[in-house]
Amino acid sequence: MSEQELLYTMALTMALPQQSKHQRTLVQTLGSATAVYENRRDLGRMFEHFSERMADALSGMETLLSRCEQELNYAQHHHIQIHCIQNETSYPARLAQCDDAPLVLYTLGAADLNASRIVSIVGTRRCTERGRDLCEELTCGLAEKSPGTLVVSGLAYGIDVAAHRGSLEHGLPTVGVLAHGLDEIYPHTHRQTAIEMLKQGGLATEFMSHTTIDKVNFLQRNRIVAGLADAVVIVESPVKGGSLNTARLAGDYHREVFTYPGRPSDKTSEGCNMLIRRNAATLIMNVTDLMLDMGWQEEPLQASQSDTTQRILFPELTPEEQDVVEALATADGEMAMADLANALNIAIYKVTPLMLTLEMKGVIKILPGGRYHLMMRF
Repeated sequence: MSEQELLYTMALTMALPQQSKHQRTLVQTLGSATAVYENRRDLGRMFEHFSERMADALSGMETLLSRCEQELNYAQHHHIQIHCIQNETSYPARLAQCDDAPLVLYTLGAADLNASRIVSIVGTRRCTERGRDLCEELTCGLAEKSPGTLVVSGLAYGIDVAAHRGSLEHGLPTVGVLAHGLDEIYPHTHRQTAIEMLKQGGLATEFMSHTTIDKVNFLQRNRIVAGLADAVVIVESPVKGGSLNTARLAGDYHREVFTYPGRPSDKTSEGCNMLIRRNAATLIMNVTDLMLDMGWQEEPLQASQSDTTQRILFPELTPEEQDVVEALATADGEMAMADLANALNIAIYKVTPLMLTLEMKGVIKILPGGRYHLMMRF
C-alpha cells in the first residue's frame, strides 16, 4: 500500500468518526481511499443517502492530511504498526469479516492478530474474587490444553486486567484493545501490565495518539474485542455493562459466546445468567467445556505453510472436507474465510480446523489475509 493511500485512509477515518460502515462502503464502492479523496467534493451527489453534514465533512478531507502526516511520523518513531483493511496481508482476517471493522488499526508489540486460535475474555470492572479465580483457571487451562492461544481483552479494571495478567503468568500471548491512542495507558495503574504485554503480545487501537478519552470510545472498541476472536467468554457481568454489549456484538459477528453461571443472588453474574436464559451464550464450567464446544483438540494442529507440503494424490476426505473442496472449486479455487463460511453455512470458527487438516493433506494452501487456495481438484 502506498503512503498516499494510507494517509487518505487515515483522513477518511477522521472525517467520519464512529461511522466505520460508511467509511468502508465508500472505499469498497470507489475502489480506494485515494478515489474517495479525489471525488471528495462530489460524494454528496454520488451517494443520495449522504446527509449534508456528512458530505461537507468529506469535502474538507484535505484539511486533515497534516494531522495524518503527524500521526504517521509518530508511528514510525515509536515503532507502531499501522494496518489498513485494504491490505489483506497485514490486517486481522477475522476482524475484516465484520462490516463495521475500523479501516485502520494501530498496534504495538509482536502479537499475531491472525493466530490460529483467539479468545476474548471480558467482564465487569467490579469483579469478585471468584471472577479473578475463574480468569486464572481459564488462562491456566488454555495454556495447558491450547498453548499459543491469543487472549484478547480491554485492559480495563476487573476481569479484563485479570485475563491479561493470567495470560502473562501462564505464557499465553495477550492483546489489550484500547479506547484511546497508543501514547498513553488508561487506567494508569495498568501501565506496568501493558509494558509486560508488549513482550508477550501487545496493544491495539483504532484511535490516533492524543485522542480524548471518551465514554463512547469504550463502547466502540468493544466491536474490535469481539471481532478479533473466535470466541468471547464473559466471566462476570451485571445486567448492564460493556460486557453484554461485547456479547451482543459477538453474536452479530457469528462468534461463539460463552459465560460462567452465577448464583441467583450474585449481582455480578446477573448478566451472565440472563445470557444463558436467553440462549445468547453457552454455559461453561471450565476450559474443557470451551474447547469441546469449539471443536478444538488439546494440541493445536501445526500445519506447514511451506509450498513443499507433501500432497496425497487421492486423500481420503470427510464429508465436511469434501464440501470445502467443492465450494472452493465452484469459486475458481480461492475464497476468503468469511465467504467460505457463508458458502458452507457454518460458523467461522469451524472453518479453521477444517482448513488446517486439508492443508496437511496437501489439498489447500492458506494464503495471507485469511484466504484459501485449492491446490488439488477432484
